Amino acid sequence: MKCRVCRGPAIIDIRRHNANFCAEHFLKLCRDQTAKAIADFDMILPGERVLIAVSGGKDSLALWDLLLEMGYDADGLYLGLGIGDYSDDSGTYVRAFAESRGARLIEVDLRAEYGYDIPTGARAARRAPCSTCGLSKRHLFDRAALDGGYDAVATGHNLDDEAAVLLGNVLHWHDEYLGRQLPVLAARNGFPRKVKPLVRLGEREMAAYCVVRGIDYQVDECPMAEGNRHLAYKDALNMLEKRSPGAKHDFYFGFLARASERFRTTIDAEQDALLECERCGAPTPSEICAFCRLVEKAAGAQPVTITTRGGAV
Repeated sequence: MKCRVCRGPAIIDIRRHNANFCAEHFLKLCRDQTAKAIADFDMILPGERVLIAVSGGKDSLALWDLLLEMGYDADGLYLGLGIGDYSDDSGTYVRAFAESRGARLIEVDLRAEYGYDIPTGARAARRAPCSTCGLSKRHLFDRAALDGGYDAVATGHNLDDEAAVLLGNVLHWHDEYLGRQLPVLAARNGFPRKVKPLVRLGEREMAAYCVVRGIDYQVDECPMAEGNRHLAYKDALNMLEKRSPGAKHDFYFGFLARASERFRTTIDAEQDALLECERCGAPTPSEICAFCRLVEKAAGAQPVTITTRGGAV
């Protein structure tokens, strides 16, 4: 197996590109694809400050590494979610990466600062763990970016993630989510700009990137994500991709080019009707935002015992 660029020994084949790459040219491909996504969708402008939501997984750490290598002013934000050993390990990987790159890392601990963790919050608020986690992350990412004067929040969502979410939203015709499923959400009405620079790269490429770059990351899946339909959608798309390389890319980018605008009208109207939360000032369709209601229900609740790979915590 030879590299398409230099004809040297290849380390990876990427079927949707119908090409193999050596380590040097694979890393260049990742940088080029990230740069193309940023340029095509006007994600980050020269001189802007970026806050990267880092979890300790391969995608967010690879994104942080890529943006630093490309010369962007990029800091990391890590949320301590309180999911047993999983969260402890994740934080260790994030801190090690930041120290190795001399990069700035901001940390927010849910229980220390808001009185709850994800297992406890989910139980107290009677929400699914992934819903509780997503709500907490969105609110705190937005708040940290606005308070810190950052121009954009960047997340490590890759092509596999976006295609799987799109499949779920199309299957159930979630118009409100389809209207927001874009590589860039512009800053407006109290929300910072949100960008996804990895949308042209898949999960397998991100894992390979971390191996080649020597980035240690959290390999285990979140123990609270068991049964999440998103994982089933990923499996279905992986089977389709195996039979038809490039299917994920065509599905996602075809939606962006041909259908995404059809869902924007309702979302724009909803954005214009948002109020300010009476407690925290965040944009919300009601007097009190969902995050503040979650904190009210969960703060101080009896901690929930969960089971991770290390046992009960």
